Amino acid sequence: MTNELNRRRFLQGAAGTAAAVGFMQIDPDFFISSAYAQSGKVMTFLSAENITGNWDPTAHTTLSQKNIEGFVMGFLTRSPMTLENPGEVVYELATEIKLLDPHRLQIKLREGIVFHDGKPFKAEDVKATIEYGALPDRPAQWYPGPTETLTVETPDDYTVIIDTSKGTYPAHLFIFLASFLPIMSAKDIAGGPGGPLSQRLNGTGPFKFVGQKGNDTVMEAFDGYFKGKPAIPGINFTFTGDSTTRMLSLMNGQASIVERLEPEQVTTLEGNDNIAINKVVSVENKYLWFRCSKKPFDDVRIRMAACHAIDRDMILEVLGSAGHASSNFVSPVKFGYVDLENYPKYDPDTCQALLAEAGFPKGEGLPPLEYITSVGFYPKTKEYGEIITQMLNEQGFQVSLTVLEPAAWNEQLYHRPGGGPGHMVDCGWSTGSPEPDLVLRTHFHSTSHRICGIEDKEIDASLDKERNAGTLEERQAILQTETMPLIASKMPSLSLFTSVMIHAMQKDLAGLYIYPDGSMDASKPAA
Repeated sequence: MTNELNRRRFLQGAAGTAAAVGFMQIDPDFFISSAYAQSGKVMTFLSAENITGNWDPTAHTTLSQKNIEGFVMGFLTRSPMTLENPGEVVYELATEIKLLDPHRLQIKLREGIVFHDGKPFKAEDVKATIEYGALPDRPAQWYPGPTETLTVETPDDYTVIIDTSKGTYPAHLFIFLASFLPIMSAKDIAGGPGGPLSQRLNGTGPFKFVGQKGNDTVMEAFDGYFKGKPAIPGINFTFTGDSTTRMLSLMNGQASIVERLEPEQVTTLEGNDNIAINKVVSVENKYLWFRCSKKPFDDVRIRMAACHAIDRDMILEVLGSAGHASSNFVSPVKFGYVDLENYPKYDPDTCQALLAEAGFPKGEGLPPLEYITSVGFYPKTKEYGEIITQMLNEQGFQVSLTVLEPAAWNEQLYHRPGGGPGHMVDCGWSTGSPEPDLVLRTHFHSTSHRICGIEDKEIDASLDKERNAGTLEERQAILQTETMPLIASKMPSLSLFTSVMIHAMQKDLAGLYIYPDGSMDASKPAA
């Protein structure tokens, strides 16, 4: 059952020519009824990113773990975010979502569902998930306001009412967010951040978390899944940081599906009759994040100068099929997307003028700068990182490039007192929901020092204004004409491009379609 919730007319214009990809939200029908399922083979998925070891869904922003959660956990809804129907909502744990008034959202829940530990799924679990996920101390804060701004009522075991009156922001914000945070057990949440939540996943999805064995996350079919036990007996989700190893494992039959292919690997695999390729422009933008809380990038003129020093067209040439042009801080399928007229373009003269205005003519007097990137996870990061470093150095910046494998890069990524390691960091941000604040508010509001660490009252006020808009029409207008242009005038990070996510799979997975948000659908042929 699907429902557009009157969103299509607002998202249609924003979709442009792109689709979206987020994390691995699946259509479990594939694992129950497809020809592959009937073969009885375990599926082996090779991931490009390591896991953190803390399984609490609110404790991390790691894409590989989000993918695993998609197999194990249940969601109120799924948001395929397809180009043909970008506002589509597919009900899962919810059966109905409707606004009672501007500040109250009612959610009706599916009955007869159980968690993997045998606990019946009820309204108390949704209430606990929302209240826990909105706590300000959670590393992954996905809700529009902290817990104290919400009231979550449960009139009966299968009805939830979210009331945002105390926060003064509209309840419709939760419609998009219903597809993003997995529903946890109230019993697990009661154990706190160091309790069962951190030790294992306990969901309502088609696969049950068995355990972690080195780089392997082991899952097995769940007998009590509400659509029926999957015919596929299990999934092995394995961190394999080297893209060549992933490709060779697929070619020799050791892997069922692999992610994050390099463009030249796609060319190789396209000639293999036993392999199917899926390419889709994603919801993930790749960014050059400035450490805005440390010199010299605490000065907007230096940030702007760096942006004007970078020719993003050259980066796209290096990426080939793995990149798509972007002139905004969010992907083209996020709600409110627009090509920003004031998004900085390659302009060495403007770069030099800004450096001189800031007191560093031709870069003289600027301190040595470190640019941190990864290798083995995102395609071509080292290659385009070297190009960016060269372009910045040509304009007078003194930049050195540090290339790290994914686990070490993850350790360096986030803001901390003093601004965090380095001065610039390469990182993408992928969120499986049309909600733009999963990017904008997460990174650019002063209450959330995720990577760049910016604190700016004007940006805060504009983000609060768009969040508090009474209707989606009003919110879209504020985002496009005020908030996004304002952030572009301050450039806490530069969106280099929108990623094109590339998966390859064994041909006998025909019927497994990876939606633009990462969802898997058995009803469509493989790409």
